[in-house]
Amino acid sequence: MSFVSSLLTTIVKTRGKMSLKSKAVKPLEDTKVDFIDSAVGECFTVGFGKSILLPDDIETKKYYIAGYGENNPARGVIDPQYAHAVYIDDNSSRGGVLLISLDVVGLLNKDVNIIREKLKGFCEKTGCRKIDVMSTHNHAGIDTMGIWGKLPFTGKDPKFMEILFEGVKKAAFEAYESRKEGNLYLGTIEVPDMQEDIRTPIVYSKTLTRFRFKPFGEGNEIWLLNFASHSESLQGCNHLVSADFPCYLREKIKKTVGADTLYTVGAIGGMISMDIPDEDILRKEFRLIESTRDIGYKLADYAISIDNEVKLEPQINFATKEFYADVENPVLTIACDIGIMTAEKFATKNAPLYWTLKSEITYYEIGDKKILLLPCEIFPELVFGGALSAEESGTGKGPEVNPELLCDITGDRDILVFGLANDELGYVLPPNDFVLNEKSPYVDNGRDKHNRRHYEETNSVGPKTAEVIAQVVKDILNDINK
Repeated sequence: MSFVSSLLTTIVKTRGKMSLKSKAVKPLEDTKVDFIDSAVGECFTVGFGKSILLPDDIETKKYYIAGYGENNPARGVIDPQYAHAVYIDDNSSRGGVLLISLDVVGLLNKDVNIIREKLKGFCEKTGCRKIDVMSTHNHAGIDTMGIWGKLPFTGKDPKFMEILFEGVKKAAFEAYESRKEGNLYLGTIEVPDMQEDIRTPIVYSKTLTRFRFKPFGEGNEIWLLNFASHSESLQGCNHLVSADFPCYLREKIKKTVGADTLYTVGAIGGMISMDIPDEDILRKEFRLIESTRDIGYKLADYAISIDNEVKLEPQINFATKEFYADVENPVLTIACDIGIMTAEKFATKNAPLYWTLKSEITYYEIGDKKILLLPCEIFPELVFGGALSAEESGTGKGPEVNPELLCDITGDRDILVFGLANDELGYVLPPNDFVLNEKSPYVDNGRDKHNRRHYEETNSVGPKTAEVIAQVVKDILNDINK
């Protein structure tokens, strides 16, 4: 056991129940349902904005790189992180919605709500009826969650968070002020040769989805892209700030067709990343920057080649529901108790460690395309199927113990997932393959009867989260039908 693991284990034994001092659980708000039966307007109105997220003292002050080991201070910059915003209105007189994508590893729901609070004036001015914040899960960005600093201190820097908040605000107003009328098109393409899944079973979506807004008259097209991959092509040996391959994806699209791009990730749990040919050689030769650029350019080429578009009716409906996720991971308890993380936790006697997190899920329909905004890195087999059998799984249990598939709940085999949306609850795993280390659960990786490593469990809230999410999605659809 490592020194850090020993330290955490000691603290777990002494501080595991400190969360009883948390706020008491509050009643949840009713599901917010904003639906109309058919399109009212004749077109969409869409605008795009962006803002650089980079401290002016990045060369002299310690900012920690997020996503791999702790205590990895940034030593320079390859390319800046950005906040991207798209304002989209279906002209139904209900107001537009604001979609934000951040080149960060993840943002906790508490910080998302700070963004919403800071944009109250924006909503009053514009009539915006919904704000959603997604993260690209960028492993080469500055820590926005706190867990990659020098333990036992937080890696989350207040100055950078203010830069982020102000950057989002700037991008939001720019998106609104640049809006134009036009048509919105949906297209997809299968990407057969770019991803890898390093955890059994090998299940992931190969679909690259593109929403393409074409304004009437002059003006740039605006693309919203979604693809299932961790943004981690620079790997853990990297010490430089970057937006990883999404930077080069957006750059190639801009140079080639002049479109502005907002990028989001799909169901990336379990662990879906970009395949890097000759990865070991590139790492030894310090050429991962080159390969990361090539990955972004190649994915851009796929996006540009989409030729099966359909025009979407100008209709944006959504329903949002809050929920509580009980925390069984004592390391998260510690991180919150000693200020490493700033999640807003609530005390409850019904949870294993006596505290729970409040989060949210949103179901969207843009035209006839169904989208789930999920606050986590969900395993694809919980969305589309393909879970391990009883003989194959680490627990000896079959997929019957897992919740109903999200594609079945929504009635859409091609349901689109926007991951890390409005929160980051970590990995959400199928219960039938959730295995912990028997001696130090959630601290060290477990090993199952097949000698497979179970790392993702250590970065999860607990084994019941999958069922909670499935039930929330069911509740949302029931509330819509009411």
